[in-house]
Amino acid sequence: MTQTAPRPLWIFAYGSLMWQPDFPVAEARVARASGWHRSFCMWSIHHRGSPEAPGLVLALDRAAGGACDGLALRVAPGAEDETLAMVRERELVSSAYLEITLPVDFHEGGRAETLAYVIDPAHAQYTGALDPEEQARIIARSCGGRGRNCDYLWSTTAHLAQLGIADPDLDWLAARVRALVPG
Repeated sequence: MTQTAPRPLWIFAYGSLMWQPDFPVAEARVARASGWHRSFCMWSIHHRGSPEAPGLVLALDRAAGGACDGLALRVAPGAEDETLAMVRERELVSSAYLEITLPVDFHEGGRAETLAYVIDPAHAQYTGALDPEEQARIIARSCGGRGRNCDYLWSTTAHLAQLGIADPDLDWLAARVRALVPG
């Protein structure tokens, strides 16, 4: 399902879109999406795993009282149509993500309507809540079309740290995966 995109076009990034948006960004602002949680709750059979050996990728999962801090990325004016096509091809490679309009609050004040990709809990790629140790084992061994699953995790945690966004669960997971990945 795709939405009519808000204008100006803002995209909420909480995983790889933070560090590899692949589109022209006019502005990036730290923002919070309330009622959601960043979670390794989606099997990756394309980008960070394969159908034979699925990896895990981040998704926004509904969480009453939860919040996810990430980046609101404003697409450069004039690049909206090409950006939408590219982001939809990347994020909607399977129907596990739903494209929604999501209000976010900027950390320094203000609000924007963003386009966001959230997990469809009825989809077969939804993992539900996996044990963190199981997540670590899967991430340590998986690789897909965009590279190793562990690199995806480590890049995400490094960028969160650069932005001053605390995510203790991901920090623990990154450290545990480092302990599992040889050399």
